[in-house]
Amino acid sequence: MKRSIGLWQLMGFAITSLGGTLLHFLYDWLGKPLWVAPFSGVNESTWEHMKLLFWPMLLYAIIESFFFRKRKDFWCVKLKGILLGLLLIPTIFYTYNGVIGKSPDWINIAIFFIAASIVYIFETKQFKNETIACKKQKLAIAILCTIAVLFVAFTFKTPEINIFKDPLTGAYGIGT
Repeated sequence: MKRSIGLWQLMGFAITSLGGTLLHFLYDWLGKPLWVAPFSGVNESTWEHMKLLFWPMLLYAIIESFFFRKRKDFWCVKLKGILLGLLLIPTIFYTYNGVIGKSPDWINIAIFFIAASIVYIFETKQFKNETIACKKQKLAIAILCTIAVLFVAFTFKTPEINIFKDPLTGAYGIGT
């Protein structure tokens, strides 16, 4: 099982990378339909880029969970990994921009892939560490569901704080 964990995580990184890239453009490609907005990037805000990591990781985790049913720590590891990724994107982005100034697009793209790779490496190490105990799998799932609801809700009712602000238009949420 330990050997196959690395392969599962590598596949997860690939799916997250491809899925996040597709979701970045999907809203515009489909003509901006409301039904796709909660799952794809609707503007260039940091929040929307966090969404691009969250949805593919969550979907992959759901699929992966069927194959890792016996793992009592599965959802706790996935929650920690997803939270790490959601923290890394704004942390790297705002740190880089605070030090250097406005970043070129290729740096912003690289931040997504760097965050995804760190997350899957972290999760792989967590899965290989057999001493980790997780007694609150249902709580981990509930927290992931809450995050999902927030991504949907904040797509349509966006708080007017900088993490939600589109740096290109200055607008918030789907109204951009």
